[in-house]
Amino acid sequence: MGFFFINRSFSLNYFISQIQAEIEKHWICLNDINLHFIMNPVIATISNLNPLEKKTFKLHLAYLFIEGIILGVLILNEFIFIKSLKGSAYQLSLLFQFSIVLLLLSVFLNEYLKRYRDKSKLLIIIGIITRLPLLGLLFFPGNSVAINASPVYHFIFLSIFFIYYIAQPIVMPITIQFLKTNYRHENFSKLYSYAAMLNRIIVLVITFLFGLLLDFDNFSFRYVYAGIGLLGIFSIVLLSRIKVESSPFEGIKNNMVKSIRISWKNFIVVMTKNKAFRDYEIGFMLYGYAWISTSILMNLFYDRVLFLNYSSTAFYKNIYNLVAIATLPTFGRLLHKTDLKKFSIVTYGFMLLMIVFTMLTQYFPAGTDYMGIKLFYFLLIASLAYGIFAGMMPLLWDIGSTYLCKPEETDTYMSIHMSLTGLRGLFSPLLGIWIFEQTGFTFTFGVAAVSLIVAMVYVYWSGKRRVSA
Repeated sequence: MGFFFINRSFSLNYFISQIQAEIEKHWICLNDINLHFIMNPVIATISNLNPLEKKTFKLHLAYLFIEGIILGVLILNEFIFIKSLKGSAYQLSLLFQFSIVLLLLSVFLNEYLKRYRDKSKLLIIIGIITRLPLLGLLFFPGNSVAINASPVYHFIFLSIFFIYYIAQPIVMPITIQFLKTNYRHENFSKLYSYAAMLNRIIVLVITFLFGLLLDFDNFSFRYVYAGIGLLGIFSIVLLSRIKVESSPFEGIKNNMVKSIRISWKNFIVVMTKNKAFRDYEIGFMLYGYAWISTSILMNLFYDRVLFLNYSSTAFYKNIYNLVAIATLPTFGRLLHKTDLKKFSIVTYGFMLLMIVFTMLTQYFPAGTDYMGIKLFYFLLIASLAYGIFAGMMPLLWDIGSTYLCKPEETDTYMSIHMSLTGLRGLFSPLLGIWIFEQTGFTFTFGVAAVSLIVAMVYVYWSGKRRVSA
């Protein structure tokens, strides 16, 4: 499939039309959405791309296509850990924490990455080192009794994913730098949202199929994870084929201590001089606690309170992915035209609605069963709200910071943004689990809701303050 994307005769317009046809054919629940309203702007934008943008977009699509398969599998990772492997709540918090806390390294790696001459080669090396260990899961036993008899399996599982997530603080900044360099400013957010839409479509399909497979065999993840390890290496190879002009920093040698010192200095300068970026990150810090703490609890809530099986869990995760697919192109166009402050407030607001309606499901569990799937009405509303949030947040988190700096500063700002994400990842998962252990689901969800409200108020107030200053 990856070779199909990079074939020179490949037509992007044809590919987009095929996506549209597949959506109309298989996902009946999208019938009420005007797909032409979604797809026509996509085709119009692609038709006006220059050759460099087209080549970059093809490779980015191919990369996100394969990453969608990987994410569609890993979206059930925490649920697998507590349901099949019988891991503890604190072990679960560590598993989730790995995906975030390692981003703390971003600000310290930035100067090193900026000077690394062959970034394409670096991507391939990192892809092999971090994704090949997934093959080790092939040797796990196929039942809970054997795994619980030896806690070493929990340790190995956590270690494999610790290594896997090391790639994030390296791959993400390089990717954004590649795209920001090769895309024109007016096309950046639109093209990013279109690629993200494809990614979400693949995630939706794979999550549903993987949920069905896990219901059939709770330990089928062993073979699937090994497969995505190999796919992940291939996706990184595709990403590495995006070529950009050399920066003036490439090839200039710095030892690691000096690089860290320069990175820290850049961090201080940016956070003290760029007030808009600082306010953006403070809002993200408040939102981030709410998202990180509740994301861990969601899997526990599904298992311990609602008693969902794998298929039902995959269904709710796919509901929000479906909404995200339908809304991503629209939000991609809006981000370029909308004040970042307003975009942030609305994004946080839909996250707040998701938490509130999820919490209410515990007290108003009205619903029905349909083909083995438990349908809770309030949880459906929560999933729809989360879907709109999921259509906005990838843009706000991935590329929002690039609208607050010059193009040549993108890598520095992105590394700071990711490191601050890692900083809140140090305390948010464990704090969320600790509050949950002491008080239960309701109070923990309530704390997260308050954090989001404070984030919305702060972002609104900070914008007013800057205008009046």
